[in-house]
Amino acid sequence: MPVEFDQRLRELLHSEVEFIRLIEEDLITAGGKRIRPRLAFLASAALGGVPGDMELALAVELLHSATLLHDDLVDDAETRRGREAAFRKYGNAVSVLSGDYLLSRVLHSLARTGRIELVELFAEAARRLAEGEVLQFQVAAYQEYSEENYYRIIEGKTAALMMAATEGAAVLGNADAKLRAALRDFGYHYGLAFQMRDDYLDLMGDESRLGKPVGGDVREGKVTLITYWLLQRHPEVVGDILLRRASEPGDVEKLRHLAEADGVASRVVAAIEERVEEALKALAPLAVSDAKDALEELALAELRRLQ
Repeated sequence: MPVEFDQRLRELLHSEVEFIRLIEEDLITAGGKRIRPRLAFLASAALGGVPGDMELALAVELLHSATLLHDDLVDDAETRRGREAAFRKYGNAVSVLSGDYLLSRVLHSLARTGRIELVELFAEAARRLAEGEVLQFQVAAYQEYSEENYYRIIEGKTAALMMAATEGAAVLGNADAKLRAALRDFGYHYGLAFQMRDDYLDLMGDESRLGKPVGGDVREGKVTLITYWLLQRHPEVVGDILLRRASEPGDVEKLRHLAEADGVASRVVAAIEERVEEALKALAPLAVSDAKDALEELALAELRRLQ
């Protein structure tokens, strides 16, 4: 990550409105993994460096941050990156409107590239992201649980933006169709692996390493791949737990035990491994470089986080 990224982010987010300034300061100082801008910079470097990669990285981070402000309110979250969620500190309206402010800065960053194709790419990513989030609520409301719906949700809420980060570099660099497809496919498969790993650890992870209680998705009414496969094996037991959102003592522990005992946990790990392999394969057309190695390392890191 270029050292000037945070400074550029701070300049871009500057506002004379104190509440906006305080929320955006929290976003900057809280840091986070910066995975999405890192993808943009690495994809650019893998192509030899493309013009406008800073604007691309800023846009992808800001769009992601805007969704976090909105998601925390929707999910009634207590914290974000170890700090009190913005809407709890400043209220619902301020949090939502500050998210809208971030979206205005996304548009500004994209406009600075002068590439309408990049604007179209981000518009499509934002559409898919919103649809993925709404679909997640629809599935829970109608109990339309299926493997197909699970993948539709995570393709929208996670993979779409990571694809925009990697394919966006190809757009800015006028890369040929083969290289553009390689970066797009890497972003897609890496994005799926990233979300699948996160969902798996939400139930099967170590609370001391996660820094939060396990079972959060079940308590929020979200059915991920591991809970869907458990539901297929134990429709009555798991169905009841899902309906009451794991509100009884021992519910989460029962799901964890069933996942281990039935081999469902290992099946999900194998599915994540397959996505990582697809991500690595996608990079084959790229020339050997430190940036390509770094992209491969990002994908492999998802497997290490499962250990």
